[in-house]
Amino acid sequence: MSTRFVLFCFLFNKFASVVYTLEGYKDSCYNDYHQPQPCRPEFHNIAHGQVVEASHTCGTIPRKFCTYFMRGKTCGVCDGRVAGLSHPVHYLTDIHNENNITCWLADPVQSLDNVSLTLSFGKSYDITYISLQFCSIRPNSMAIYKSLDFGKTWRPYQFYSSDCRGMYGRSNKGIVSRENEQEALCTNAHLIKPLQGGRISFTTLEGRPSRTKLDYSHVLQEWITATDIKIVFNRIGTSSYVQPRETQYFAVSDLAVGGLCHCNGHASRCITVHGGYPVCDCKHNTAGPDCGRCKPFFNDRPWRPATESFANTCVGKSFRV
Repeated sequence: MSTRFVLFCFLFNKFASVVYTLEGYKDSCYNDYHQPQPCRPEFHNIAHGQVVEASHTCGTIPRKFCTYFMRGKTCGVCDGRVAGLSHPVHYLTDIHNENNITCWLADPVQSLDNVSLTLSFGKSYDITYISLQFCSIRPNSMAIYKSLDFGKTWRPYQFYSSDCRGMYGRSNKGIVSRENEQEALCTNAHLIKPLQGGRISFTTLEGRPSRTKLDYSHVLQEWITATDIKIVFNRIGTSSYVQPRETQYFAVSDLAVGGLCHCNGHASRCITVHGGYPVCDCKHNTAGPDCGRCKPFFNDRPWRPATESFANTCVGKSFRV
C-alpha cells in the first residue's frame, strides 16, 4: 500500500469527520461514506416558547371568573396589573403548561365574541398535530386554520361543533377521499362528558388516503405545510343548565404543535439567521430558506425534493457530490 494512498485515506476521513460532526452533530444528510441521502430536521413541539397572539386576554379590567365542579366551585380574579393574578398569553407555551399550573384566560365578557389565538413560525413547517389542553369548559364550536403565506390568507384545517352544518356548513360525518385530501372536516367528538378541561387534538394526516405515500403526494405535502396556525373559538361551551357569566370563558394551559422544519428532505436541521428567523441548513447543493432550489452552478438537472429513497442532489458539471 503506497504512502500516497494512506495519506489520501487519512485526509478523506478527516474531511468526512468534519462534515459529519459539524458543531457537535452528525449530519444525517450524508451516510458514513459521505454519500447524500434523504434527511429531515428533528421532530418537536414547535410551539414551545413561541409567541402567541391572542385577540382577547383577561386582566385589562379586573374580572371575576369561576369554575364549577361536582361538589362546588372555585373562583378567582384576573388582574393584569398583578403578577399573581394575571393569566397572560405566554402561559400557553411556557414550561409549566402541560400540568395546568399556568393558564391563559380570555375575559369572561369578551369570550362571548369570537376569540382567536395565532402562532407564527417565521418559515414553513411540516405540521403533524395541533392540540390544546383546556382549563375551562371546552368550546362548543372551534375552528383551526393554517396559512402558507405568513398570515396573508387562511385555509381551514379542522372544525369542531355540536352543529357542524349550522356553524360551518359541513356535515359532522364527512369523509376524505383521494379527490379531496385537502378537505377540512367537522366533528362533534370533542363534546364528550365531562366538558370541563380535557384536550382537543387534531392530527393532520389522520384519515387521509395518501398518508402512507406522503413523499409522492404533492397535495398532502402542501396540506401539512404551514407558516402560521390560527385557532378561533366561535361559541362557548354549553351544558344542560344556564351558567353564570363568570363561568363562561375560554382558558387554555397548553398549546402544542408537533412538527418539523420544512426543508424538502435536504437539511437535517434549521438554524437562526440574522434577524432571528429560522432557515434550513441546506445540503445536497440546495439553497433557500426551505432548500427549495439548486445552488448556482448546480443546475444540470432540475431541482427536486428528496424522497424516502432518493436524495435528488442538485448536480453541477464539475461537481458530483
